[in-house]
Amino acid sequence: LSDGVDFSKRLLREMKELGCEPNVGTYNTVVKLLCENGRYKEAFSMLYQMPKLGCVPDVITYHCIFKHLEKPNEILRLFDRMIESGVQPRMDTFVMLMRKFGRWGFLRPMFLVWDRMDKLGCSPDGSAYNALIDALVDKGMLDMARHYEEEMLARGLSAKPRKELGTKLVTSDDG
Repeated sequence: LSDGVDFSKRLLREMKELGCEPNVGTYNTVVKLLCENGRYKEAFSMLYQMPKLGCVPDVITYHCIFKHLEKPNEILRLFDRMIESGVQPRMDTFVMLMRKFGRWGFLRPMFLVWDRMDKLGCSPDGSAYNALIDALVDKGMLDMARHYEEEMLARGLSAKPRKELGTKLVTSDDG
C-alpha cells in the first residue's frame, strides 16, 4: 500500500507469474488504490476481469469503488451490476449509498436504493432509517421525515435526537 498503486499492480502481476493466485482481498487492495488515485477506468477494468481470472468480486470490491464515485447514475449502474452479478449488498452498502446521495441532496437515487433494499428482502436498520430521515430533514421535508421516524419507532428502532422533528434522546430516567 505504501509503495503505491503501480507497485501493487506490478506485485499482483509477479504473484501470478510465480503461480501464486491472488485472492479477492489482493484484488480489492489494488482496486481501492486505483480508485484513491482517480484511476477509475483501470479499477472498472480490474472489476470486470476478476471473474475471468478466477476470482469473483465481493461486496468489499464494490464498496472500494462506490466510496470514490461522484456521479449518481454511475453509482446506480454499478449497484445494479453488483446485484445482477450475484453479489448481495449488505446493510452497510445500502446505508453508505443513501448517506452519499443524501449528502449531495439527491433524494431520487436515495429512494431507489431504499426501494431496492425492500425488493431484496432487507429490513432497514436504524442506520438506514437515520440516513433517510437526515436527508429529508436537510431538504426541509419534515412531514415525510416524521413519517419515516414514526415507522422506525414502530419497529422498535431508536431515532437519533433531531430538534427539527422534536425527537429527544431517550434515557432510562425518561421512562
